[in-house]
Amino acid sequence: MKTRWAIATASAAALALLTLNVPLPSFVDTAEAAEPAVCDAPAKPAKMNYTLKDIHGKAVRLSDFKGKVIVLDFWATWCGPCKQEIPGFIDLQNRYASQGLQVIGVSVDDTLDKLTPYVAQMKMNYPVLQGLGHDDIQDAYGPMFGIPTTVLITRDGKVCKKHMGMSAKEVFEKEIKSLL
Repeated sequence: MKTRWAIATASAAALALLTLNVPLPSFVDTAEAAEPAVCDAPAKPAKMNYTLKDIHGKAVRLSDFKGKVIVLDFWATWCGPCKQEIPGFIDLQNRYASQGLQVIGVSVDDTLDKLTPYVAQMKMNYPVLQGLGHDDIQDAYGPMFGIPTTVLITRDGKVCKKHMGMSAKEVFEKEIKSLL
């Protein structure tokens, strides 16, 4: 019986670490370790051939943002960790838009009647697109084992990094600054 509880506890801890995007401890001497590259290698081309509607019904093409550093955030109004990340994305958009940053939110399963007031309440200052019924875009940037899932795309249109689960604004800011 104790073995089962030990396995269950270890499994729960591992799942929590994946969900919270907490870095695991390193056994490498940090004084000797080189600064890791921001982008995961090898960076693959981002699939930018999607057109989704924003909350005003206007068609928005992802390819229109090529040439910018893109933070593509897949989220939902009912998702607590998603709600916690939004103020950080608002701040990053305010601070780095003039340098070429574009945050884009893709609501994965909210209807327009829930999405529009939520965007207004949160004062989201970046495009929020309707992803309901567009599982193809999630598949293109997947696999997604949950939300939030945030993809960082370089100016030349390559997927640099994928964050599954909630990440701190400081993590995104460090990565963004290195790409601007």
